[in-house]
Amino acid sequence: MKEKITVIKVGGKIVEESNSLGDLLNRFANIEGHKVLIHGGGRSATRIAERLGIESRMVNGRRITDEETLQVVTMVYGGLVNKNIVAQLQARGINALGLTGADCNIIKAHKRPVTDIDYGFVGDVESVNGEMLAGLIGRGVVPVIAPLTHDGKGNMLNTNADTMAAETAKALSAFFDVTLTYCFELPGVMRNPEDNDSLIPCITRAAYRELLADGTISGGMIPKIDNAFNAIENGVSEVVITKADSIDGSQGTHIIA
Repeated sequence: MKEKITVIKVGGKIVEESNSLGDLLNRFANIEGHKVLIHGGGRSATRIAERLGIESRMVNGRRITDEETLQVVTMVYGGLVNKNIVAQLQARGINALGLTGADCNIIKAHKRPVTDIDYGFVGDVESVNGEMLAGLIGRGVVPVIAPLTHDGKGNMLNTNADTMAAETAKALSAFFDVTLTYCFELPGVMRNPEDNDSLIPCITRAAYRELLADGTISGGMIPKIDNAFNAIENGVSEVVITKADSIDGSQGTHIIA
């Protein structure tokens, strides 16, 4: 029987506000067994870019990453945000190791091809070195992964953290019984984001098609759920979308294969 591991992806303002981050890391530290944390940090990147006089351009919620912006996100994601999380986990007795995809060659990607939009230095994941990660985890290390990959040719790439979480969970499923948890500011996928009682407890493929058709699910939630289905249909045991205070699985939306 495989040992259990929990892969947590956290984004939004949760990792960029001290109170919410502290609460999240307390809960993360209390998760039993093996675990991995994958984080975002887009608001911090936008704020630092503005201070440097660099315009942040977004298309459909995705950051256009030119050379200057790549420098900013590498500094912010791989440095400021990542190392702050690592230091705070060390203070909680968690032997965390901050990583980008380039470190130990754990996540390789290719530059997204130009179609109708040129996203610049944005990476689409090619492979995750699950064996390397499993080896670190087996030595008691808790990986904390920033949303940056590399192309194997010396270039860093800005990469969607939800996708990195799904691909990491899939790669680790060869070695562990994996639960993937996406956490953000809401209790889960909601029929009405203004009504906390409108949580959708589970979503199947058929239900997803209906929720897309009637507009209940739209915008940035679409790629998150697409990634969730990709994971659950490729070896991951459980996928939950929930609020940061429920990463223990006590509530949220379960994605059902």
